[in-house]
Amino acid sequence: MGHPGFVKRVFKKGIPKLVATDGDGHLGGSIMAVLRSSPLISPIPVFLLAENRLLREALVRLLSKKDDILIVGSGSYSPEVLPQILSAAPDIVVLDSVSKALSQDRVVRRLHASRPEIGVVMVGMEAEEGVFLRLVQEGVLGYVLTDASAAEVWQAIRDVAAGEAVCPPSLSVALFRFAAHPQISLPTLSVRRSLDLSPRQQQLVQLIRDGLSNKEVAARLNLSEQTVKNHVHRMLRKVGAADRATIAELYSSDGP
Repeated sequence: MGHPGFVKRVFKKGIPKLVATDGDGHLGGSIMAVLRSSPLISPIPVFLLAENRLLREALVRLLSKKDDILIVGSGSYSPEVLPQILSAAPDIVVLDSVSKALSQDRVVRRLHASRPEIGVVMVGMEAEEGVFLRLVQEGVLGYVLTDASAAEVWQAIRDVAAGEAVCPPSLSVALFRFAAHPQISLPTLSVRRSLDLSPRQQQLVQLIRDGLSNKEVAARLNLSEQTVKNHVHRMLRKVGAADRATIAELYSSDGP
């Protein structure tokens, strides 16, 4: 059980900073109201939603050191996460998983529908044009690649909080193409399936969806089990999926 909530004043680099907790590391609404109304202190309330616990804890440590960022909550993906986020009242939500963002739970779309003013920043992403455009459609405003520095993650959060959108220069041209020809380049999940996966990988997705193990897939396609494992590993990395079932769900669903 957590300890009763408390607030303490910390002086860092000569700037007063309030740190509050309700026992689980979350700020209460009244504390947020004080922080937002203060003329001296205007931190950006951030909620960290990360499947990878090590990444989540590392981001908490990193961002907690910034005077202009306040961590109001963190957690992994679960059916209860949306009410948890809304209760924490962040300005920015940081996510790390494409598969969770685009799975049936559609956490980004649901968050955007409930609180459109909350900015969503994806971190640890691959430079995959189809995935990037799909996330933009869902409501993501920040897209930070896996090789980004800590300073770039911090700056992306600040920029999105200031009302800007952030993406790698290498992917910005995709937005222009999409705006110019939306009827052609609309990246539905079925289009991404055909664009992002090789024919062999598309075969694997169907067999995985049918419930076959790696060994059974290998026998069906006359491949070695290690080759199948390599294909699955590459697909996991491509979309940030945590398991085989999520790959099948993500790539086998049709529609927006």
